[in-house]
Amino acid sequence: MNKEKRIEILSRLRDANPHPTTELNYTTPFELLIAVILSAQATDVGVNKATAKLYPVANTPEGIFALGVDGLSEYIKTIGLYNSKAKNVIKTCEILINEHNSEVPEDRAALEALPGVGRKTANVVLNTAFGWPTIAVDTHIYRVSNRTKLAMGKTVDDVEKKLLKVVPKEFKLDVHHWLILHGRYVCVARKPRCGACLIEDLCEFKDKTSDA
Repeated sequence: MNKEKRIEILSRLRDANPHPTTELNYTTPFELLIAVILSAQATDVGVNKATAKLYPVANTPEGIFALGVDGLSEYIKTIGLYNSKAKNVIKTCEILINEHNSEVPEDRAALEALPGVGRKTANVVLNTAFGWPTIAVDTHIYRVSNRTKLAMGKTVDDVEKKLLKVVPKEFKLDVHHWLILHGRYVCVARKPRCGACLIEDLCEFKDKTSDA
């Protein structure tokens, strides 16, 4: 895909949604961090339902740590893999309290050292909480980038590197959100809704549908 076409795609996505953000509900970097940890292999809707009950009771490292694994599990048991996630969250809270003054570190290495936090989670936190021009590639972004030919790669890391290389600076802060929302609601996995797609004429996917 040439540069001009990429810019037009990104411009249309920006025009349609000038100020995109995550669909996870949060009010602080810590709430965002915990929500993203919980969102692995789970829906944002499911995570939001759980945190809507959890955060009014405990929304600080000290507050959640005080619940313990069993106490936290009661709030998040509707989320997949909740047992391992509860353990990771409690360990993360302990590290934040002991090593980071109960603050979420604005540092990739420090974030990735937290239990349950990988590169994708760190990218989401750095981008959404701290305004870094990082690009967190999940299954939606991987699919959309490859399907449209915007940025092709065999792995999520390959796609992230390609996006960072080909996306102009003016779009980098928000491209993660545009692509994830596009993949979640329009360029869906089984049968893309090409008839409802605002970049359909620019997309290089060969098997387009007429679905709206």
